[in-house]
Amino acid sequence: QVRLEEFGGGLVRDGGSLTLSCTYSGEESFGRYTVAWFRRAPGKDNEFVGSIRGRGGATTYGDSVKGRVTISRDNAKNTVNLLMNSLKSEATAVYYCAGSSTVISSAVTRPLSYAYWGQGTQVTVSS
Repeated sequence: QVRLEEFGGGLVRDGGSLTLSCTYSGEESFGRYTVAWFRRAPGKDNEFVGSIRGRGGATTYGDSVKGRVTISRDNAKNTVNLLMNSLKSEATAVYYCAGSSTVISSAVTRPLSYAYWGQGTQVTVSS
């Protein structure tokens, strides 16, 4: 019924930039969904990266990535993008997009608050 899929992961040099995308398919309008990005580094739990409200452009970013991450969306293309700049080794992780049609605030950071998840895409930052 609802499908989220991440694209764009790969290997990037220390200090480089990378853009990830998350595409949605489903019966409901994509604009109904608040979308968050989480990342899971080896041996760690999911960490909140950022989120964007379905409409209006309101965003929230995790403390560890503020100033280096920008989330945007194009509802006409059913896509949310995650632009990451000044990447360091700590950014190496599997990145997931997650969506919710009931979370109306972009400031909700708990993974369990999001009902739909993509399969994840690996980002590796090399020294």
